[in-house]
Amino acid sequence: MAAKYIILDTETTGTQELDRVIQLGYMVLGAKEIEVHNEFFSSEVPISIPAMEVHGITPAMLEGKGSCKTSISYKRLCELNTAENYLIIHNAKFDLDMLEKEGFQTQMKVIDTLRVAKHIFEDENAHRLQYFRYKMELYKEEQKEADALGIEVKAHDAIGDVLVLKLFLSKLKEAVIKRFPKENPVEKMVDLTNTPILITLFKFGKYKGKTLAEVAKSDAGYLRWMLTSMENLDDDMRYSINTALSA
Repeated sequence: MAAKYIILDTETTGTQELDRVIQLGYMVLGAKEIEVHNEFFSSEVPISIPAMEVHGITPAMLEGKGSCKTSISYKRLCELNTAENYLIIHNAKFDLDMLEKEGFQTQMKVIDTLRVAKHIFEDENAHRLQYFRYKMELYKEEQKEADALGIEVKAHDAIGDVLVLKLFLSKLKEAVIKRFPKENPVEKMVDLTNTPILITLFKFGKYKGKTLAEVAKSDAGYLRWMLTSMENLDDDMRYSINTALSA
């Protein structure tokens, strides 16, 4: 059976530990027809105002809706959840953590286009999907794509973002082929998703604007302090600090 490629996004009640999925949107590629799913769900957790400000989903829009776990889209996602398929998400950890609260644990190979973009477009000022939407002029192509699929394009809407991500994925794949011409681009994107990102520049704190290499020479103790004392330090920054200290 041919592999399927699931391009997915969620919208949620917020970004905290108790928050839940209230919209699931995804496309399934790999068959003759593109399969589109887009559903809203009720939640016992109220939608936070900051979340509402981002995605525009109001409590009234969820009245009478069922839960995520009982929905057609969730059940279909579970059917697709096999090792030969690929799950493609921009900032995958967030959506996967949210779906895990609904009982979903992916068995698919994951492509996080955010992480791949950080590897491939390392000199860009930002790596948000909307940034690339404008930088790569994807917005010029999306209406034609939306009309063909019967999708309404709205920024920060799950299925709208999935459509933009589909267009971005094509550009990203081209860039991966250019950078790694001898490798399978899809498998390379899976590999890059799981490869630590080397951060070279401080974008926060007292050394903002300085390179990690410079700080490793002038104040290595500060970097060691970060490793031992900053509990929220992510794996990429830990990898980058260790690389700078060992250079």
